Amino acid sequence: MQQQAQQTANELKEARAQHQATAKQFSLTLAEKDQQLASLEHQIMLLLKRIRGSRQERINPDQLLLFSLKELKAIAEELEQDTTDEEPSGDASNADDSGGKGSGKRGRKGKRKPGRIGPLPAHLKREILRHELPPSQLGCACCGGVRVEIGSEVSEQLEYIPARLKVLEHHRIKYVCKACEANIVIADKPPQPIEKGLPGPGLCAHAVLGKFGDHQPLYRQEDIHSRLGYNIRRSTLCGWQASLAGLARAFVLRMKYLLLQSKVIHTDDTSIKMLIPGGTQTCKFWPYLGDWLHPYAVYDFTLSRERDGPQNFLTGYEGYLQADAYSGYDCIYAGNKVTEVACVTHARRYWHQAIDNDPLRANVALGFIARLYQIETQLSKEYPRLNLQGERDFAAVAAGRQKYSLPILHEYKAWLDSESSHPSILPKSPIRAAFTYTLNQWDALCRYTAEGFLSMDNNAAERLVKIPAIGRRNYLFVGSPRGGHGAALMYSLVSSAKANGVEPFAWLRELFTRLPYHRDGEAFKQASAGEPVSSTELDYLLPDKWLEQNPSHRWTIDEIRRQEREQKRPSRPKRRRK
Repeated sequence: MQQQAQQTANELKEARAQHQATAKQFSLTLAEKDQQLASLEHQIMLLLKRIRGSRQERINPDQLLLFSLKELKAIAEELEQDTTDEEPSGDASNADDSGGKGSGKRGRKGKRKPGRIGPLPAHLKREILRHELPPSQLGCACCGGVRVEIGSEVSEQLEYIPARLKVLEHHRIKYVCKACEANIVIADKPPQPIEKGLPGPGLCAHAVLGKFGDHQPLYRQEDIHSRLGYNIRRSTLCGWQASLAGLARAFVLRMKYLLLQSKVIHTDDTSIKMLIPGGTQTCKFWPYLGDWLHPYAVYDFTLSRERDGPQNFLTGYEGYLQADAYSGYDCIYAGNKVTEVACVTHARRYWHQAIDNDPLRANVALGFIARLYQIETQLSKEYPRLNLQGERDFAAVAAGRQKYSLPILHEYKAWLDSESSHPSILPKSPIRAAFTYTLNQWDALCRYTAEGFLSMDNNAAERLVKIPAIGRRNYLFVGSPRGGHGAALMYSLVSSAKANGVEPFAWLRELFTRLPYHRDGEAFKQASAGEPVSSTELDYLLPDKWLEQNPSHRWTIDEIRRQEREQKRPSRPKRRRK
């Protein structure tokens, strides 16, 4: 009986142990499932935000109170004092008068009322329309006499005249000797952008800018030309684009040669579909932006996102490279000739995505980043850009970063090290991804403080990425590798013009007028041989150099938009995160 009881006790003990093991296994499984569920919910939330709403990253302004506002005010006041001491006293009469003619009408709370500011430009062609009373209304109601004209009230109205096509007839004059009636000669025709082709330089510029600047697919350009009185089929336009890309290739390679001499290059990538038999293939556009001394944007086209693309493009480059954390750049950094500069915006994106997962830690990290951006904002006010290419007092900017940004970065790093090992942070959670990304990229994230010409983020390259990204929503895909390389050349022209404040149509028309004269020159020979274009014969056509000789073609719309954004920023209401 005792033996049976002992056996029963052993069986119960074994069953209990088995039950505990099963319960533990179920608990682990449930925890793993919960983690997977949270990860999937996070991915779904990001996809819904991408589809439905704005991707702008906002943080709760109250989280900034975790840090010292007095510290930020002291930094701003000290920077202002340093700049005031260095600047010579100016004439007070040169100060802007807020009550002047160009200030515009403002209502309550300083908001600008809608409406035009100032008269229309004097260079616009004017047509006077006289509006007179009929003779029956000229009689005076008082004495019956006839009223006479004493003046007029003038108002302006803006009218639109559609673009028009015109035909250029090239008459090549023939000459002959009257004495012997022999030795006939004929005047040469100037070289054309497309030899024996129909379009003139202006129509070529319009076709290129329409697709790669205004994002108009060729079938829409076909509609536009039909309204102007002549049908130009999209197949013809496509052939023109290919010929013009071949003409511009040597010039773009010259810009690439100069770009690789920059101290810092910004780059990124975006996808584009390419037609292949039976479907499409995902390819890549890679924009590369030079520094203030070489302000050119050059795009590259590759059939994939393999590291060979940036590695081949950046062959021979020595300097700083600012990009995202794509592992394909590691081989470029390995030689120690190219120094990595990371993007704080990319790191901030990880923290912003982790707010729902761990709001306290995410907001603390975002608060550190916000403090760093506030210092950059203050430095940009005290040491503004001297030109459109971004030249500044780089030594003063670097000194300001070393003095004010580095202590915040040290504090940020200490917080990361202390919090990253906390057991409550699950391995595959969004907050863990934010810690991992930031710590892995830490040295590259802090590198911008070393030089004043470096940037805290890679937004300059991301703005260049948007141009083909908008274009692909209209024309959807490229037809072949040749089409992709041609599109990259055209994006290089249009983006370089905008980066230098050049009105793109006028510059492209001049470019397609002058480049045909250089077909037999050294630059075209170097490009045909696959060599770097070191020849300087095309440099007078570079957008920044050309604008110096043609200042009337400065394109100011981007400057106006930037000023409007800066004016709106102080009055923009703070939005609290729900």
